[in-house]
Amino acid sequence: MKIPKLRKLVDRIVETTLVTLLILMIINVSYQVFTRYFTDNPSSFTEELSRYLMVWLGILGAGYVAGRNEHIAIDFFIRKLSPKIKYIVYQLIRWSIISFAVFGFIIGGGNLVFITFTLKQYSPSLGIPLGLVYLIIPFSGLLIVYYKLSTKNSPR
Repeated sequence: MKIPKLRKLVDRIVETTLVTLLILMIINVSYQVFTRYFTDNPSSFTEELSRYLMVWLGILGAGYVAGRNEHIAIDFFIRKLSPKIKYIVYQLIRWSIISFAVFGFIIGGGNLVFITFTLKQYSPSLGIPLGLVYLIIPFSGLLIVYYKLSTKNSPR
């Protein structure tokens, strides 16, 4: 199956973002450990930053993994089905994932972002709007929908 150029570009951007987030998290946690054990003034923002980086890494990673069809799947029984029934089951799974991404991530996450921006909620240590932290949820939902709509075949 040939992968379109747009999909390759999206994959590359998401991969680069995930690697960058992981590197930032490693640097941040290393700095946190260093300031905690080797200085009299431990860093106060690093714990909160590492938590937000982990949220971004986890949610964006979930979208990326869903697009590559490398998410957790128990397909023991599905493998025993006929190709026609297997295709129907895979389509049911695909549309279930799309529905969850639309209603849970895009609509639900979008509402969460809207509410936190409206209420002007800020993170205690970093002082950034929490809406920016939660913005990854609807973005990841859009990513999942894009990946699932651009993949017509069965996952494996």
